[in-house]
Amino acid sequence: MTSIVELFPKCRKLAYDARQQLAQVQNGVLPAPDLYISVDELMHQLDVMDQLVLRETPNQRQVWKRKILELREECLSLKRQGQHYDRLVNANVRQEKERNELLRRRRKTPTNNESDLQNLAEEAQSLHQSHLLVDDLLNTGQASLAGLVDQRSRLRGVRRMVVDIGNRLGLTNTTMRIIERRDITDAYLVFAGMIITCIVIYFCHFHFEKK
Repeated sequence: MTSIVELFPKCRKLAYDARQQLAQVQNGVLPAPDLYISVDELMHQLDVMDQLVLRETPNQRQVWKRKILELREECLSLKRQGQHYDRLVNANVRQEKERNELLRRRRKTPTNNESDLQNLAEEAQSLHQSHLLVDDLLNTGQASLAGLVDQRSRLRGVRRMVVDIGNRLGLTNTTMRIIERRDITDAYLVFAGMIITCIVIYFCHFHFEKK
């Protein structure tokens, strides 16, 4: 029977592979369904670990539960990002097809002014580039927000670990309150960064749409 100690490195390796695949999905090298396969396999292994953790001692059980929770949150984040990039790729492909179809119909339509067709092609190309630029900005914002969420999840895990260590070492209540206030301050900074990023993306999107 596989133990949780043996299975955990395998889950870490699956999470690393999924991160590499996400980067390939972002660059258009790998289709998103391949990423979903790795994420589903990781989720399955984490479910197995949830069963195995019940065999551990109470102290070890809490440690393993935190590790499983961190991997599960990372797994869900990878899947959400993969779905986001998959939608962007599909939208770009659809726009390219619509553009080509429009140009094909224009070419079939008799006209004495070929400059109109050329202008239309240039306008479509410019619009397509603007959409790509906005998509890149949205991409960057989404990745930044996902990174902030992941960092906060990790900070929460660290905080719980610090609290446990503090309880074992007998830290004073004043010290623990200082740690808690710092965690709240970090949360405000994270949300402020998210709001600023959303505002920048909105103005960039509005600017290019206006053009």
